[in-house]
Amino acid sequence: MKEEDPIQNPVDPEQVAANPGLLPYAHHVGSALIKPIDRGRVKGRALSAMYEQTDRQLDQIREQVELLAAQADAIRKRVEISEQIYQADTSFQPLVGHTYHLYRRADGTELLSMVAPEEWGRSCPYEFVATARLLADHTWEVER
Repeated sequence: MKEEDPIQNPVDPEQVAANPGLLPYAHHVGSALIKPIDRGRVKGRALSAMYEQTDRQLDQIREQVELLAAQADAIRKRVEISEQIYQADTSFQPLVGHTYHLYRRADGTELLSMVAPEEWGRSCPYEFVATARLLADHTWEVER
């Protein structure tokens, strides 16, 4: 066996980087193209995405607030009709889940009745105000 000559590297060691992967630029022709970042464009896109996302979230909150306002308004109306019914003359004990009818007499006082407007016969002696059902929380839900 003949001893071979040691392999000689044809690349000049002074022309080679110790860690070429850490260079901020391409170190040979086959390297990936490295372009400087356009910071203005990056910030502009990020701001645009941020505004779009926050606008979407604000719209969701706005919808939730409107829903809550509508629910609060419905509760307020239930309280108003409940007060009106509880101040009316009643000659019986209303039961939860049953429907009753509120009427106004000629003198302006109100009365709660189990008789519906169409059950009076030819004409109702009172002015019909509302039909309501007593809920479990003792508020009244207006049905008509």
